[in-house]
Amino acid sequence: MNVTRNEVLEAWMDEHGHSSNSLAEAVNRALERLTGRPGGLDGSSVRDWKAGRVRWPKSATRRALEDVTGLPATALGFLPRGRAPSTPAAPQEDLDMKRRSLVGGIAAAAAAAAAPGTAAPRSIGMSDVGRLQQRFAEIIAGDHRYGGQLGIEQRAAALADEALNLQNAGSATQRVRSNLYACAASFRSSAMWAAIDGRRYDDAKTHMREAQVLAEMSGDQAIKFRIWSHAGAMYRHMGRPADAFAANDVARNLHITRRDPMFASLGLARQAAIHGAAQDRAGTRRALDQAQDAMQRANPDDYRPVWLLAFYDQAELDALALSAHLALGDYPTAEFHAHRCLSTLRPHMRRSQAITTTRLAHAQLAQGDLETATATAMKVPADAATRHPRVSRMLQEFGAALRAKALGDPTVQTWTEHARDTWRATA
Repeated sequence: MNVTRNEVLEAWMDEHGHSSNSLAEAVNRALERLTGRPGGLDGSSVRDWKAGRVRWPKSATRRALEDVTGLPATALGFLPRGRAPSTPAAPQEDLDMKRRSLVGGIAAAAAAAAAPGTAAPRSIGMSDVGRLQQRFAEIIAGDHRYGGQLGIEQRAAALADEALNLQNAGSATQRVRSNLYACAASFRSSAMWAAIDGRRYDDAKTHMREAQVLAEMSGDQAIKFRIWSHAGAMYRHMGRPADAFAANDVARNLHITRRDPMFASLGLARQAAIHGAAQDRAGTRRALDQAQDAMQRANPDDYRPVWLLAFYDQAELDALALSAHLALGDYPTAEFHAHRCLSTLRPHMRRSQAITTTRLAHAQLAQGDLETATATAMKVPADAATRHPRVSRMLQEFGAALRAKALGDPTVQTWTEHARDTWRATA
């Protein structure tokens, strides 16, 4: 069997200052948090990963590694069992140059290839696609850390344009061109989600239309699902449940949901959140039960795209259940799902942690537990409280609800002083 070095992992380790021993220790600590038992990795284990002798670590180890890095295993150069690399291994290059290409951009190379009169057009291949996919993984990681930021939206949109520029930068097979369109659609869908998360809905709709065209040109079912599923979430946040159902149904009717229960589960979980917004209790319960069943049927070792692996798990299902029950006014059930989500949420999901904590505070306040609710709301990190539009708005609504419910109570002054100090510290 040919063994190919995992240069993506090597590049990540160099960029973050990890030796084989230090990464093994970090993953062992993450394993202990996940399983309650110390991990047994050492430097030789990590060297096996880098050398390509272990191409797909065990599931618990992968989960721990993803917690440490904030990236899915596929974005770190690992390949699921039975899945061959897309192209043969390239000849050995200067290692520093290779690492720079992995973490650097492709815009200069594309411009040089497209410049008239300088050289014959170069051949665009799957290695170019691979570099784009690495950049996409970085966008996903940034989104889960910060969420909703205009900078993430702009960077993703610019990378979509870079992917399209490569179409004109040289010759390519149809397979490569389809993958380039899929990359462009992926970036554009991330720009769309950043705009949704930042409540910039007009911009989100513009990104959505461009993403939909690119996804059709790519023929990629997974990215089509992502775009239409995002559209359903967008319309739900806009208070348009009929449009949300229609968009989410497009995603749920793609054949990828029949092939992979994990896609079916996500579609159903988001359907439950829409049912909650529409005040349909029976529909919410039914969709959540079906989402849970589909997740349990999914094979954890099946290959899935980076964006799905990075966020959808039991914690996200509970987060969507929390949203649904909060909208329904079923506050005890909402609180249950909030606690369960926070107990299993992966460390890199900082944006989700802030949103879930804020929703938990709302659920506790609605049940009359003023002190607990205020203490919970005060746990939201200052950067999320002031810079994430959705979180900022929910915390403002929390303060208004607290004052309306308990004007004159000491908790109102506590919250008011905390909010003032938080805004002042980040101004």
